[in-house]
Parts: sequence; C-alpha cells; structure tokens
Amino acid sequence: MAQAAQRVLVLFTHPSLDRSEVNVELLRASRDIDGVTVIDLYGEYPDYRIDIDREQRRLCEHDVIVFMFPLYWYSTPALLKEWQDLVLEYGFAYGHEGIALHGKLFLCSITAGGSEQAYCAEGYNHFTLRELLQPLEQTARLTGMDYLPPFALFGSRTALEEGRVADHVADWRRLLHALRDGAIDLERAGNLPRLNLDLDALIGGAV
Repeated sequence: MAQAAQRVLVLFTHPSLDRSEVNVELLRASRDIDGVTVIDLYGEYPDYRIDIDREQRRLCEHDVIVFMFPLYWYSTPALLKEWQDLVLEYGFAYGHEGIALHGKLFLCSITAGGSEQAYCAEGYNHFTLRELLQPLEQTARLTGMDYLPPFALFGSRTALEEGRVADHVADWRRLLHALRDGAIDLERAGNLPRLNLDLDALIGGAV
C-alpha cells in the first residue's frame, strides 16, 4: 500500500571520497531532490567529534533514514559505527522511553567490491549481503524502525569501466523519489535480497 509523503535523510559515509567511482555519483545524484536531505558525515565530522543533539534532531525531522556507504570488512566505515554508538543512545532510540525512531523506514545503499555470486553460502564470502547486514536489521528492529532490504551494487571496483554506474545511479534516483512519495510496495519489498532486484515491481505495484 502506498504511504504518505516522506522526508528522506541520507547519511553518506565514505572515508576515501577522492577514490570513489560509484558512491560519489550516488552522493551527487541525491543532493538535488526535493524532500531529500543529504549529510556527508566525514565532511561534517573529520575529527569524529559528532554533535549528538544535532544528529538526533535530524533523525526526528525525517521519516526515512538511509545509510549510504561502501561495505568495509562486511560492515560500515568506522565513522558510521561511531555515529551509531553515540547517536542511537538509550532513552532516545531504544529503551522504555526511547521511541523517537518508531515507525520510520530504514535502509542501506551499499556498494560491494565482490560479485553477487560471491555473497552466498557457496561463494567466497559464505553469506548473502542481507545476512551480513543482520546487525543493522536488528538495530532497526530494536529502535522500532521498519527495515527494508539494501539497495546494492556488486562488483563496484569494475562498475565504471563496465558501464554499470549510470543505470545504478538512475535507479537510485528513482527509488529516492518513490520513497519520498510513498510509492513503494513495502510488503513486497520486505522479503527481497535487495531492493534493486526489480524496481518496476516495487514501485509499479504500490497503490
């Protein structure tokens, strides 16, 4: 079922932006969409001195929370982990009175260096991407947010030379517009391994 219009917060975290070929394009493509707020965490906090009150206000002001990052050792970059440790504190994000995030949507936009075939029981990484992201999925559940599967690009190291970046960025913009407009079939999305497996079904199926 379609949702009401949503305010989207993209928390972009890349420690080596000057070397990025995919995330930098996703960052640029996210910045000019009405209703979408983009925060470059490394740009704002190069010294890791996170303003907890400001970050909590940002969370409260938005309906959809997006973590955008390259997958580093099967997890988030260090600053995003620090952000989680400090900002998602007891009494705000969880606990008896920690209900500030209840009912919000949460998803990750991720780039992974390995191929999609590497992320399975028989593959090099032994686990699917969604399985590796279970700590973030559980974080969403603990904080009362509705978790969506990741929007993911595999084989990111060769994506530019293989001509896959432009289509991925276009799909990302399409997803952002749909999230903002409440035009995602959330029930259908919930069980997917990744959101961009079939965007036509997710967006076209929303009513």
